[in-house]
Amino acid sequence: MFKLGIITASDKGSRGEREDKSGQLIKDIMWANGYEVSVWKILPDERELISKELIDMSDNLKLDLILTTGGTGFSPRDWTPEATLDVLDRQAPGISEAMRYYSLQITPKAMLSRSVSGIRGETLIINLPGSPKAVKENLEFILPALRHGLEILKGLTGECGGE
Repeated sequence: MFKLGIITASDKGSRGEREDKSGQLIKDIMWANGYEVSVWKILPDERELISKELIDMSDNLKLDLILTTGGTGFSPRDWTPEATLDVLDRQAPGISEAMRYYSLQITPKAMLSRSVSGIRGETLIINLPGSPKAVKENLEFILPALRHGLEILKGLTGECGGE
């Protein structure tokens, strides 16, 4: 069972002014797919706070996967992709590109997503959109490949070349 951390980037959510429906949905979907939800935090849209939490979850808690939600749009307060890029060792652009490609078949607004994905140490970090509808669509699309990617990252299986 892979250990998962969830970070919701939301000023209102961090102040208790908005229910975190996207974070809850991530928790429910991932739990139903065999992931252990180890940590779930709601943070204000602050680049440094998000970066520090990503580092803590990766380096200290040794989580296998961190999914963020929120902060990936064009708002002046949307800094999640930059906070993620600040801490990555390697990017995994195919994940975010695939999510945008899939979402573009549903709405042209998907092109406005600035989500990034990548690896810090042995932790995969993926930015998801902030809306529950987009979270569900994106997670369901990447889930079939996600476990295999984590198995490769953790050294539990060989490369994908034989498929």
